[in-house]
Amino acid sequence: MLVCAVAIAWVRAQGVPVKTTGIPDAARLERMAARFAPTEIGADLSTLSDADRRVLAKLVEASKIIDGLFLRQVWAGNNAMLLDLVRDQSPIGRARLRYFLLNKGPWSRLDHNEVFVPGAPPKLAPANFYPDGASKAEVERWIQSLPEAERVGATGFFTVIRRAGNSFSLVPYNVEYQGELALAAARLREAAQLATEPTLKTFLTRRADAFLSNDYYASDVAWMELKGAIEPTIGPYEVYEDELFNYKAAFEAYVTVRDLAETAKLQKFAGELQDIENHLPIDPKYRNPRLGALAPIVVVNEIFAAGDGNRGVQTAAFNLPNDERVVREKGAKRVMLKNVQDAKFAKTLAPISKIVLASADQPSLSFEAFFTHIVVHELMHGLGPHSITAGGRQTTVRQELKETYSALEEAKADISALFAIQHLIDKGVLPKSFEGSLYTTFLASAFRSIRFGVNEAHGRGIAIQLNYLLDQRGVIVNADGTFVVNPDRVKEGVMGLTRDIMTIQAEGDYGKARALGERLGVVRPAVQRALDKLASVPVDIEPRFVTVDHF
Repeated sequence: MLVCAVAIAWVRAQGVPVKTTGIPDAARLERMAARFAPTEIGADLSTLSDADRRVLAKLVEASKIIDGLFLRQVWAGNNAMLLDLVRDQSPIGRARLRYFLLNKGPWSRLDHNEVFVPGAPPKLAPANFYPDGASKAEVERWIQSLPEAERVGATGFFTVIRRAGNSFSLVPYNVEYQGELALAAARLREAAQLATEPTLKTFLTRRADAFLSNDYYASDVAWMELKGAIEPTIGPYEVYEDELFNYKAAFEAYVTVRDLAETAKLQKFAGELQDIENHLPIDPKYRNPRLGALAPIVVVNEIFAAGDGNRGVQTAAFNLPNDERVVREKGAKRVMLKNVQDAKFAKTLAPISKIVLASADQPSLSFEAFFTHIVVHELMHGLGPHSITAGGRQTTVRQELKETYSALEEAKADISALFAIQHLIDKGVLPKSFEGSLYTTFLASAFRSIRFGVNEAHGRGIAIQLNYLLDQRGVIVNADGTFVVNPDRVKEGVMGLTRDIMTIQAEGDYGKARALGERLGVVRPAVQRALDKLASVPVDIEPRFVTVDHF
């Protein structure tokens, strides 16, 4: 295996172990890939017009361009390696190609980023957002030396940092990715010309403009106001791939169509957000007395996903935009991918529950509880602290918590969703009978998520929650190794962790955030023993986008 010495030195300097166990052989690679169950993902387009179908086709074309752009964000060598793998027609070559496309690179995301393609270096925390070989401390010193206006750009979503002689320089996304973004913008403009729904036409036009200008505000607002059957999401959003600081946004795309009936059922939650915020178990000074006016919840069925929206474990829902300015002024939209959630529940959660839950609790597993928790999880991303004051400075939680932000934010959304649902049950918005399935389904789902790996934000976030609830006796391990919710303690544990995390966020306390993650963001022996029993259960799905074949 060829490994870059500079890369290994950088990884060791960060305290990350380097795997030197060798490249997986064909048999082991097949076992690794088998953890993702091939699953057909599609949607009913029978009610759409011919023009709408052509819009969807253009959106898929744009999304495929985004897919290639994301590959370059992950690693500068990804595109060249992909071409080499495409040319390799041997059985091991085909196996590597499949797993490469699933992971969007030569590192197995479920295995602490283990290298599985010869010639690939270890996966580095900066991805391709920062200069090769630059340490975190070196980049941070440079950022702090900048005037305030430039520092905002350096810590913002839409720039990369590159070498400039003995120093660094900022390069905006519209320059760094000029070729791909120009092509994607052209496809969006073609889709806009075909679109008959005015809000869709506006969004596609403004997002095409944003790809070329690097100013995403107007198109984010237009995305918030989308109406009609087609619900596209395309652009730079999530910061998980930037494991150095969680500053830089990765490109993703979701081409979906709305499920109007399910969307109508969930609108009642949007009207409860301010009341939930007003009752958060934190110091009242940390609550937001006036949330953004728009808080739509949209249920959709996925037709195609690309980039950061289709790598490794599949997204079941998302809460966007992430730009704190837009969230503060306009709120955020929660998009629920129902057909993806259906598939995950059937292929992973149901069989997991048969192994990790006590037999008496297994009948309490509920898709409604699973779906509702995901809905409220996404709602809770928009609640609690976002724009804060730390050290006398106006800043954001994301900027202050740096690389700890993503895992802690996922833990916050998860645990505070339980708090919020319980609040709605106590208030009478949801039936009291819902309480029984809520916590048991969450417990089973915790084992689903922790299998993603504690190096991944969602997996690490669930480890924090599970260990906290175990410590608080809200969850108990039975003598036979199964797990059970303790109804006398679980609510208190949920409230306590919600308070702890949101207070850390409100104070922008990086030290406490890091300490919490180091103490609780691990897999303890009792949990590991349960995970070991899940070897035959798929970890997630591998989507096969069958509707695209019918355009």
